[in-house]
Amino acid sequence: MSRLRLIYLGLAVLGLIVPALALLRLLEFSELGVTAILYIWVMNPIAFSGVAATVLATLTMTVWVLSETWVRKNWVALWVIPATFFVGLSFGLPLYLFLRTRPVT
Repeated sequence: MSRLRLIYLGLAVLGLIVPALALLRLLEFSELGVTAILYIWVMNPIAFSGVAATVLATLTMTVWVLSETWVRKNWVALWVIPATFFVGLSFGLPLYLFLRTRPVT
């Protein structure tokens, strides 16, 4: 495995762990739980702009993954789409780059 693929894999692992820990910490300190987090995301303009940018970037990456998978016939890369929607863009993007840089036979 190349050094670049290892970097992508390491970034995917970080993209899985770091946001999950931050969300758990936020839930720990929030008395209302998930409802309070959703309220913060919607009512705070700065948070909302970050959420909107992330959603648009996720949709853009989904279109990119679908189009490249169709051309390259790298069907394994389609696993990135549910991984991105269920975990996040910080996990899905480096995972896709990891899968994209593997030798396709």
